[in-house]
Amino acid sequence: MKSGPVAATSPIVEDYLAKTRSSAETYGSAARVLPGGNTRHTAFWKPYPLTIERARGYELWDVDGNRYIDLNNNYTALVHGYAYPPVAEAVREQIGRGSGWAAGSVAQVALAGQIVDRVPSIEQVRFTNSGTEAANLALAIARAVTGRDKALMARHGYHGSLTEFESGHMDRPWTMTHLADFNDAASFDRVLRDKGSEIAAVFLEPVLGAGGIIPATRDFLNAVMESARSAGAVFVLDEVLSFRLATGGLQTELGLVPDLTMLGKLIGGGYPVGAVGGRADIMKVLQPDAGLIFHGGTFNGNPITMVAGSVTLDELTAARIDGMGVQLARLDETLLSAANEFGLPLRIGRIGSLMNLHFSDGSPTPAAHRKAGRLASLFHMAALNRGVFMAPRGLIALSTVCTDAVMDDVADRLTAAMRDVADEF
Repeated sequence: MKSGPVAATSPIVEDYLAKTRSSAETYGSAARVLPGGNTRHTAFWKPYPLTIERARGYELWDVDGNRYIDLNNNYTALVHGYAYPPVAEAVREQIGRGSGWAAGSVAQVALAGQIVDRVPSIEQVRFTNSGTEAANLALAIARAVTGRDKALMARHGYHGSLTEFESGHMDRPWTMTHLADFNDAASFDRVLRDKGSEIAAVFLEPVLGAGGIIPATRDFLNAVMESARSAGAVFVLDEVLSFRLATGGLQTELGLVPDLTMLGKLIGGGYPVGAVGGRADIMKVLQPDAGLIFHGGTFNGNPITMVAGSVTLDELTAARIDGMGVQLARLDETLLSAANEFGLPLRIGRIGSLMNLHFSDGSPTPAAHRKAGRLASLFHMAALNRGVFMAPRGLIALSTVCTDAVMDDVADRLTAAMRDVADEF
C-alpha cells in the first residue's frame, strides 16, 4: 500500500477540488485566523475539509450546495441526527426561559435521574462540558480518593485532550501516565504490580474508539478491573463513545461494575456535555463542604444541554439501538464483498452502530489503524464525491433516523466509491 496523503494528480482528488471550490475559499479565509484553518484536528483532512452550511436528519449540505448522507454524526454524538424535532422543540422552549444561571435547574436533576436509572453502577452524577473535562474530573476524584497522582491507560486509547491522556493516545512517554496494551490483561497487571502505589486510576474504554473500533473482551475488562482494585486504584470506564450501544451503556451488557463512569457525546443531545458518575461513597469528595475538590464550570449542567440530553435518552430505546446494529451489519457485508470484488484489502472493526474501515490485509489493530495510508485517504475522498460523509480515519456511526432505504442508498454509493479507488490502483 502506498503511504502518505492523497496525490494532487489523483482523479478522485481532482473531482473533489472541482466540486468544493467554495469550501476551498472558506478554508483559505479560516487559515488566516485559525491555526491550520480549523479548531479541531479530527475535523481536518487534506487538501482541505468541507465547510458545512446546514444539516438536518441524516443529511448535510456544504457551502457549494453538495448534499451528503452523514455517517459520522459528529463523531457518534448525534445519535438521532441533526435538528431532531423532539430535541429542537425542547431546546426552543428552554431558550425562551434562559440558557443558564448560577444555580440549579429542574432539567439538570431530570437528566441525572435518567442516567442513574439506566446505569446500575451510577448512584450520583456530576456534569461537565466535554468528555475531556469528564476525564479531568474523574482523575481528580481518583486522586482525592487515593492520595496518588498517576494514571494507567491503554496504549492508543483516547480519553480526551488532557495532557495525561494524550500521552496514551499519541503513544508518547509522560511522567504522569503509565501505558499497557489493550485486550492484554497481563500487561496491565504487570504495571499495577510494579507501579500500583503510584496509580490513582485505571482508565479503559470498552471499545477502543480512536484506535479503530476494536471491542474489548469481557474477560480483559473484568481482569483489569480486579487488578486495579487489588492495587488500590480507582477503575474508570470511559463510555463516552460506547453509551449508544445499550440503554445502560456497554457495561450492562458486559457485567461490569466500574467505580466511575465517564459519559459525554449523545447525553447532550447535540450540545456540549460530559459527565462523571459513580458510587455515592466515591462521588462524595465533590460535596462542597468536603473541601477535597473544587469543581466549577460556567456552563456545567446548563439547562439547554440538559433538556436536549433528556429527550435524546428518552428516544434512544433498545429497539432503536438494535435496529442500527442490524443496518450496520448489512453494510459490513456489502463493503467486504465490494472490496473483495475490486481487489482492495479491507478489514472492519464493528460493534452495534459503530464501524471502522481498515484498509489492510491483517486483523485490525490500533497501531495498524494509525498507519492508514493513501488508500484510506482516497476512499474517504471518493465517498465524499459520492455523497457520503464519514470520518477520514474510516469511522462510521449511524443515527436512528437513517432508514433501511437510506442505508441501501449508502451501500450503493460506497460500493461505487470502492470502484473509484480500485480504478486508481
